[in-house]
Amino acid sequence: MKNVAFGQSTAPAVISGMMRIPDKTDAEVRELYDTARAAGIDFFDHADIYGGAMHVCEDRFASALGLSAAERGEITLQTKCGIVPTEQMFDFSYEHIMTQVEGSLKALRTDYIDVLLLHRPDSLVEPDEVARAFDELDAAGKVRAFGVSNHTPRQIDLLRTAVTQPLIANQLQLSITHSPIIAQGVTMNMAGEDQGIVRDGGGILEYCRINGITIQAWSPFQAGFFDGVFLGNPKHAELNAVIDRLAAKYDVAPIAIATAWITRHPAQMQVVLGTTTPQRVADAAAGADVVLTRPEWYELFRTAGHLLP
Repeated sequence: MKNVAFGQSTAPAVISGMMRIPDKTDAEVRELYDTARAAGIDFFDHADIYGGAMHVCEDRFASALGLSAAERGEITLQTKCGIVPTEQMFDFSYEHIMTQVEGSLKALRTDYIDVLLLHRPDSLVEPDEVARAFDELDAAGKVRAFGVSNHTPRQIDLLRTAVTQPLIANQLQLSITHSPIIAQGVTMNMAGEDQGIVRDGGGILEYCRINGITIQAWSPFQAGFFDGVFLGNPKHAELNAVIDRLAAKYDVAPIAIATAWITRHPAQMQVVLGTTTPQRVADAAAGADVVLTRPEWYELFRTAGHLLP
């Protein structure tokens, strides 16, 4: 498993997401964890809301694994806060951040969180409140690094007017077929082309590269916004034909090519896996070590339906 830049250190190019483990047995969670570790993944992604109620998946993970202090030190635990499903709102207030972090620490059976992300932008955010929470969590050693999820360049800049800690990650939806953060730049300034419309302030990919923020690609195999996967999907027959051909060439599973398309990008992005099937974790992780050629990368881009002028 290759590593990518992550803050002042490095991290694996593939992350194991824990959103779908609430109904898994202890043995199933352990198998998923062990498979990830064997594939070179020592980075596990959580959020306080995963599991249908606060801290369900975090608790399931910790309860099933019962990690020793030594094993806990070998892995990176990332979690998120800011979404309040019961109130149908987002909340970046000082009180909410502090309360949720304490809940995550308890559920994860740990003294510290390696990475805390602000989950979805809160329109009512007060940067000073976020900064106050981050400062206290940092000083107490309860959170070691900070980042965001689903944030635009200007939303990050707003936070940085008060937050002094580096924001080292931005978790964004990205797959071969759902890649406006890449495709938009390809058709910049092309009037009449939807692909070239500037969205979210534009340039988040370049912004993150300039500012040393690692993009973490969530839903890397989804065709769009939670509307099914593109792998093996007859609606994406041409794309799958190319994926299958490249999978045969590199002697990997098709899912590995979908991973490789993201990890080939020089932005050094991380792929966040959502699967709880151990074999799919192993197969997907193998893609991080496949280096697609430039023609292969662009062929996948084109056959995914993106315009290349």
